[in-house]
Amino acid sequence: MEILQRTNYLNLLTSLPFWTDVALVIVITLVTYFLVNRLIKFIHHRVDAWSQNTSHNTQFHFIFFEVLHKTKKLLILFAAFLFSLQFVALPDTLHSTISHAWFLVLALQIAIWFDQGIQSWMKKLLFAPGTSRNPVTLVILGLILRALVWSIMLLSILANAGVDITALVASLGVGGIAIALAVQTVLSDVFASLAIGFDKPFEIGDFIVFNNVAGSIEHIGLKTTRIRSLSGEQIVCANAILLQQIIHNYKRMNTRRIVFTFGVSYSTTAAQLRKIGPLLKEVIEQVGGTKFDRGHFLSFDQDRLTFEVVHIVDTADYNKYMDIQQEINIRLIERLNEINVSLAVPCRVIIPQDNQDRAAA
Repeated sequence: MEILQRTNYLNLLTSLPFWTDVALVIVITLVTYFLVNRLIKFIHHRVDAWSQNTSHNTQFHFIFFEVLHKTKKLLILFAAFLFSLQFVALPDTLHSTISHAWFLVLALQIAIWFDQGIQSWMKKLLFAPGTSRNPVTLVILGLILRALVWSIMLLSILANAGVDITALVASLGVGGIAIALAVQTVLSDVFASLAIGFDKPFEIGDFIVFNNVAGSIEHIGLKTTRIRSLSGEQIVCANAILLQQIIHNYKRMNTRRIVFTFGVSYSTTAAQLRKIGPLLKEVIEQVGGTKFDRGHFLSFDQDRLTFEVVHIVDTADYNKYMDIQQEINIRLIERLNEINVSLAVPCRVIIPQDNQDRAAA
């Protein structure tokens, strides 16, 4: 039996139709490979010419170029070979194998395209001018998306090959849960980092205050955020804990509402008190950079008549606010002197013990 099979193989190899089929497969493979490469180059040149037109230029055309460059020549050659096999007579047992090979080639190439597309998209988001992105968040998101693409590709190939992936998916799910429970603290900080990147409650350079911490954001990492405090030291806070706090982001202030008080002496007359309100409005409007809201005689305090003033500073810059407030205070003193109004000074009346005894007698 073995001798008969060897004889059939030798007859097949020495027969003219066999070598004709081999030559046909080689020719069709090479022609198909050449035409597909020419088609890819043609598409590349056409899209490049189209993108040069400023009226049609898009910010994502470079992603298409990088994805197109990731078309593997080896996979093209293998696909051309599989295509050429359609033109020769093959045993029925090979048709299923060829079908699986087609799926393998297409799945690999599509996964490579998606992988490159994700990398190019992340690069575009990270280096886009005029935007502030959290690089850690983009790296994590890119790794998750790429792992998802290759996982789907692998499971699809196994399923196409006839492997029962149900048990594999279940095992991966159980293993993932076990790993998640083991590193839940780390994962909570990682997902908190993603939340910071997407929701953006603060960014690098923002001045924030929470609890007894006040400082500027220096770095938003995978697990921690680093803050440079006003006193100079670096404060490291876990991302998950940081998001649980009530955070005051002062860099995103558009305006500052300022409330301050001052007092005049009890010797001030009613006529003089009525002049102080319009005087406050005039002083604040002359300083500029802020908007007068109100100024009122507020209360009778122990050693002064208290006025309350409210104005809205047009900038969030603390130094500029202090410059404006300083100028308001100086001009206020000057104008009060013009109308002969004295600022209140703390005073205390001390009665000697002898005088108290006489008063009691």
